[in-house]
Amino acid sequence: MKPILEVKNIDCQHRGHTVVHDMSCHINEGDLHCLLGPSGCGKTTVLRAIAGFQTLHRGEILLNSERISYPGYTKAPEKRQIGMVFQDYALFPHMDVNQNISFGLRNKTDKEKQQIVDQMLEIVDLSGYGDRYIHELSGGQQQRVALARALAPEPKLILLDEPFSNLDIEMRERLSRDVRDILKARGATGVLVTHDQHEAFSFGDMIAVMNKGQILQRDSAYNLYHSPANRFVADFIGQGVLIPGILSSHDTVETSLGMIMGDRAYEWDSGTEVELLLRPDDIIADSKGNLEATVIQKAFKGAEILYTLQLESNIEVLSLFPSHHNHEIGEKVKLRLELDHMVAFRQA
Repeated sequence: MKPILEVKNIDCQHRGHTVVHDMSCHINEGDLHCLLGPSGCGKTTVLRAIAGFQTLHRGEILLNSERISYPGYTKAPEKRQIGMVFQDYALFPHMDVNQNISFGLRNKTDKEKQQIVDQMLEIVDLSGYGDRYIHELSGGQQQRVALARALAPEPKLILLDEPFSNLDIEMRERLSRDVRDILKARGATGVLVTHDQHEAFSFGDMIAVMNKGQILQRDSAYNLYHSPANRFVADFIGQGVLIPGILSSHDTVETSLGMIMGDRAYEWDSGTEVELLLRPDDIIADSKGNLEATVIQKAFKGAEILYTLQLESNIEVLSLFPSHHNHEIGEKVKLRLELDHMVAFRQA
């Protein structure tokens, strides 16, 4: 399948500083892609470059095989057939919902515009809201209007710049799922920028983790969590701790918790000092387990409680217990390890 969007080895600068360096990715038609990373990692700059608001100092961007950006040339944003949903929605307060959605519909009759608007309102579950003004809508409803406006001209690509960050957690999670469903139902191609991994997990078919202007790993949510490519991804995605160990064979690490055999082989020599990643779901509550630990912190999560546990070796680990296993600070608990995916990094 030929990609609809190709970003090839781009560099972007801001005030003389390179904020995106040698970054490449591609997106196939109908895919939803996330750029995930901490503030200042360059993800919004990449989105602005795709939209046409940021010039390139190196590399090129292609949309349906057409070069739309390269050093010295930036095709105007309004000529790219790209829809944009902004963090602050960028809706027009003096216009009603109908007028906001139809704003980008050029070369259409009034009747055609209204047909498209009515269709968009139905898609975003706002039928009957067309005559309302923006201040009469909730934050979630405003975001739906912004999405409808972006979808109305049938763009080749939809870009979403942290569109849910102004909403509360419950609304954010629900709306991110709804937006994904809407885009998938229309066969739309989209790029979402976010710093929230849960939002990225619920939205993206593929997720690119960025730091310091580069993509460190581009993969599914499952693989990012269970097979992080480096320490940054391991630390940024999910929770966990790194414990010291010695590689005794290509698939076995000797640790203070015992010999741990994994599901992958490493090419390092036996005796190599490594750090082993332990996720909370690798450490299981078991009254007959061979490990004992002391509860030093706990965080109630509803169906689960996240415990910080100190092992007899003084190593601290995290573990998720069913919430009816309610242990007090200082209490002793029994554990066992269950590493279906072993992840180790060479000690620096």
